[in-house]
Formats: sequence, structure tokens, C-alpha cells
Amino acid sequence: MTPTLAHTPVITTERLVLRAPAAGDWPHFNAMLASDRAAFIRTAGYDLAQTWRSFGHLIGHWVLRGFGMFVWQARGDDTPLGMTGPWFPETWPEQEIGWSVWNPAAEGKGMAFEAARAARAFAYDTLGWTTAVSYVHPDNLRSRRLAERLGATPDAQAQPMGECIVYRHPAPGLADRGAITCHTDDGASK
Repeated sequence: MTPTLAHTPVITTERLVLRAPAAGDWPHFNAMLASDRAAFIRTAGYDLAQTWRSFGHLIGHWVLRGFGMFVWQARGDDTPLGMTGPWFPETWPEQEIGWSVWNPAAEGKGMAFEAARAARAFAYDTLGWTTAVSYVHPDNLRSRRLAERLGATPDAQAQPMGECIVYRHPAPGLADRGAITCHTDDGASK
């Protein structure tokens, strides 16, 4: 038996499926954090024990908060390509829309944008968030461009998380949502 998170939302977009993390995502998450792709995510070099705890944190956030990062994949293909979603650990100063691309094959195709836009719409429409930020390392040019493509702008008044630029997302009525469908894992539409 493989336990799963029950009654979690699944979001579909034109090309993607966004779902809660699952045990089968571990090898993909681990490989990403062990690679150079994680240079702006981890605070030190790769550490298997810390990576395992981080993966548990992703799953536990859903249990503790009722929402969390979605793992995204192409429609019709179960290979996890990245994650994005609403994120608000206990020590965070504000609610965040975070993201990472796990698989280099997903780079440069607009998939992270499509996933982040859908996750932000979920945070605004379903969770009732009225604002969101993204914490981006100044040297992470791809993430900075993604934040800007999402309409987020640097907010010098916001409290940073370590060495980062805080990008403020447009308010719910001003944010582009794209076409998404949200349902729970038991099939009920929202």
C-alpha cells in the first residue's frame, strides 16, 4: 500500500496537471536537489538527509495548512516536471507563490508560467488570498523573469527571506488566471 494525500485538489490547464506531491515524486525531487538546478533553492551543498526532510515538508505542508506546492506534469504523462503553488510555512512573513523546475526538458516552454499562473489563481479563488509574494534570489534570472511575466513587481517594503528580491503579485482582480479546471482527487469539481 502506498499512502496518498486524500481529497487534495487537482488543477488542469491547457497542457498540465497540477497535483499534490506523491511518494513516487521522491526520485525526481532528489535528483533535482542533487543537481546544479538547485543552486538557488538549497542553502548549502547537497545533503540527502536534508533533502529527505524537505520532501517531507512539502507533503506535511498540505496536512498542516490544507494547501501546498503542487507537482506539475504534462497532461498524459506522469513524469513530474516541477512544482509550484501556495506556500506559507510557520516562519514565513507572507504567503508565497513558489516554484521550481525539476526537469531541464521543461525549461523554455512556458510550462512553469502556466503552472504558476494556475496555482496563483487557486490561491486567490479557492484559498481566498488577497495578496501573494515570491521570494527570488537576485542571481536567479529565470525565476526573476518568470515573476515578472506573471506581472509581479519588486516590493522594497516587503520583508525578505534571506538574500532575495520580494516580488509582489498583482491583486486577485488584476491577475491573469488562464483557463484552469480544479477538482479534488475524488473527482468533485470546484
